[in-house]
Amino acid sequence: MNTPNFMKKAIVLICCFFCSTLVYAQQPNDCQFAVTVCGNSDFSLNVNGIGTQELNNSNTCSSQENNSIWLEVNIATAGTLAFTLTPSSSNISEDYDFFVFGPNVSCGNIGQAIRCSTTNPAAANQGNNRTGLNSTDPDPDEGPGADGDSFVSDIDVLAGESYFIVIDRPIGNSPFSLEWTGTASFPEAPSNPLVDNTTSISLPSIDVCDSTAPFNDNITEFDLNTLTQDIINGESDVMVTYHKSESDANINVNDLGTIFNNTSGNETIYVRIENLTTGCYIINDFNINVSALTNFNATSDYNICDDDLDGDDQNGISTFDFNVKSQEIIDGIAGTNYAISYHLSQANAETLASVLPLNYRTDTPTPTEIFVRIEDLDSGCIGFTSFNINVDPKPIANNVALIQCDEDGIPEGFTTFNITQAFDEITEGDPNSTIEYYLSQIDAENQENAIDGSSFDNFFNPQIIYARVTNASTSCINFSEISLEVSTTATNNASIQLCDTDGTEDGFMEFNLSDSNAEVLAGSPANLDVVYYETYEEALIESNPLGTTFINTVAYNQTIYGRVESVNACYGISEIELTVFRLPNIETTFETQYCLNFFPETITINGGLIDDIPNNYYYEWSTGEDTSSIEINAPGTYTVRVTNTNGCFKDRTVTVLPSNSATVTNIEVIDATQNNTITVFVSGEGDYEYALDNRNGPYQDATTFEDVAPGLYTVYIRDKNNCGVTDALVSVIGFPKFFTPNADDKNDYWQVKGVSSLFQSNSSVLIFDRYGKLLKELDPLSVGWDGTLNGEMMPNSDYWFKVKLQDGRTFTNHFSLKR
Repeated sequence: MNTPNFMKKAIVLICCFFCSTLVYAQQPNDCQFAVTVCGNSDFSLNVNGIGTQELNNSNTCSSQENNSIWLEVNIATAGTLAFTLTPSSSNISEDYDFFVFGPNVSCGNIGQAIRCSTTNPAAANQGNNRTGLNSTDPDPDEGPGADGDSFVSDIDVLAGESYFIVIDRPIGNSPFSLEWTGTASFPEAPSNPLVDNTTSISLPSIDVCDSTAPFNDNITEFDLNTLTQDIINGESDVMVTYHKSESDANINVNDLGTIFNNTSGNETIYVRIENLTTGCYIINDFNINVSALTNFNATSDYNICDDDLDGDDQNGISTFDFNVKSQEIIDGIAGTNYAISYHLSQANAETLASVLPLNYRTDTPTPTEIFVRIEDLDSGCIGFTSFNINVDPKPIANNVALIQCDEDGIPEGFTTFNITQAFDEITEGDPNSTIEYYLSQIDAENQENAIDGSSFDNFFNPQIIYARVTNASTSCINFSEISLEVSTTATNNASIQLCDTDGTEDGFMEFNLSDSNAEVLAGSPANLDVVYYETYEEALIESNPLGTTFINTVAYNQTIYGRVESVNACYGISEIELTVFRLPNIETTFETQYCLNFFPETITINGGLIDDIPNNYYYEWSTGEDTSSIEINAPGTYTVRVTNTNGCFKDRTVTVLPSNSATVTNIEVIDATQNNTITVFVSGEGDYEYALDNRNGPYQDATTFEDVAPGLYTVYIRDKNNCGVTDALVSVIGFPKFFTPNADDKNDYWQVKGVSSLFQSNSSVLIFDRYGKLLKELDPLSVGWDGTLNGEMMPNSDYWFKVKLQDGRTFTNHFSLKR
């Protein structure tokens, strides 16, 4: 005979409470609270805690309670009592022991165990950690430690006998399952007609609304008498009790009774169904779910605009139609049968007190929170929500008047208005307000045929325009009137003239427009203001006003407009001509030289005009002269201010630098070398360049001439500023390497180069043959040696010379005679 599955689950769930021995004092780890085993199906459970230690000196397996659970087994039919205990974990360290007492012993007098096993599976090198009673093991007890294989022999039992089985777990924390393998059977557990005992142990959930105040705490009263009678189903030996925990149900404590209040919105209730004859019982459970009414739409805040039924549209008092919110609450929800009421407090909503009328007029300024009670008339469920009511004031809309000028030359009273200029006056500067403009009050109310307020041409004088003012945040509206009137007064035109002196001569200058105020307002009433605009149309509609300073946008000449007004009422519009005069076109700086050696001759300097006639200008020289040009004969800085007929001027600076012809202070010659050089040293104010032996050049800036052949030269020093040329004679001494006395007029004589009557004239020149014989003493000023001795031509050969110059230098070397 099999025990229903619900028993398995009941015992499994017991393990959830065994660890809480401090909370639930009566647990099945003591004999007196042993779990009665009904039916012989398998089940699983856990052991935790020992309760009262009851196994001391009661067994031959040398153990006591560590984490124990007591089972009471009543035998219905004779046979063998056997079982296999399997830990949930296969870890060999999980160690379960057990002890069997009986038959027919009582708690407090259990005697010695008739079967026990305390073998440690790890110590005994077992291949698994199962234990129990079986028909193959002959031993009545095994253990402790490595002794045995964890199994002992089964027990022959008779009907009517009872036994206590103590399951203990000394090592580990795994739950276990228990499989009955003997031939004896246990009494059947009672049945529950409300569940299918082969597939389920749970009763259907009870879902109810919170029907007791405060309605939103999900706590309400339950009457389970009907459920109890349905479970008993007319049987006289069945008792039904209800419990908060499965542990309470197992040991039958803390009965809730059949009428109780739940403690949370979702709660599991355990039902103990006990056969009073056999003591067997089963445990069912069911869920109770308590909730408030939620099948409705959340409400948004209710905003309306203030009305003037009480004569004040700014005091926050107005009338609300709560039918609007009722529709919002049930919108889109089909089949509702709700009673909806409105209250000023949550307490009133819960007790249905002080119900507000559906057309509710506030008597104090808002915001005010409104509490809503929603009752489902079909189910009795009650829900609550709330929203704020707000009375938004109408936007400020003042009546104003605009006076505009008629300056188009036709004084008929028609002109262009920029009505938007009255925004601040109408709304008192409220940035959240917007305005639309209409020709009639009806159009304004219906929001039809709006006109462009930024550029409106009146067709009556005066004329009324209607403003529709809307608050952008609240959408509340208000209305006002704008009176348009055209003025025919006039103001003066003016002009401002500037020279183009900002450093960029392009016809653009920065004008201080307030400079024309006095001219514009001359003869006008006091307390008028002038605002400047670039165009006449902008002056009319007061669009894009110019600042006090303005750079003209049309080069050299431009007309702008000054609007004269008093508190936005136009008095007149004046033309202001802006003129930028050109400056004289001159070369502002000039540099030249005056040759000091030409003094007292003069040179001419002028005002530097470009592309114009000098007589069109006025001149002020630093010398005091006022002509277009002046004559000067001294270096210095001369300035002249050149002014045109518009009074605009430029200053010119003429720098006259001194210059002069050069004075030669020294000439340094390095000669009689492979690289003869001439270096010229001069003084003077000029800028000089140098040429050798040719007045016309070429000239060089360097003062040294290199690789100069021996001979006589003239050095020319020229002032680059045309102050004249200075020259000087120079001698470069040198000795020819050969001569060819063959009467071809080329190198026919050998003579020292660079000697003249001015240079080294008193020098001594001696010629020797290769053996040192003196052949000739030359006159240094003669044409030279012709290669003869006493009329005889000397042969081709090398000859030696010894020269002692006038300056004391002596040279000895040789040369060749070639014919």
